[in-house]
Amino acid sequence: MKRNRFTESQIVAVLKEGEAGMPVAELCRKHGVSNATYYQWKSKYAGVQVSELTRLRELEAENAKLKRMYADLALENAAIKDVLNRKF
Repeated sequence: MKRNRFTESQIVAVLKEGEAGMPVAELCRKHGVSNATYYQWKSKYAGVQVSELTRLRELEAENAKLKRMYADLALENAAIKDVLNRKF
């Protein structure tokens, strides 16, 4: 899996520089990224603050935990129903 060189807070800082009026070509050269990368970041992180990104990551982690809990309980429930529905 590809490892990111920039954290989300660094990406947001780069995008803010672009919003401040710095030319995209100069901005990309300064930070060592391609124009395509800059525009991908812009489409993904445009208008987002660092605090919002942190909250989003927390919510995604909580959601993943709840999905795992649901899967475990659904499996346990199905096993119990199988045992109860067996005829002796």
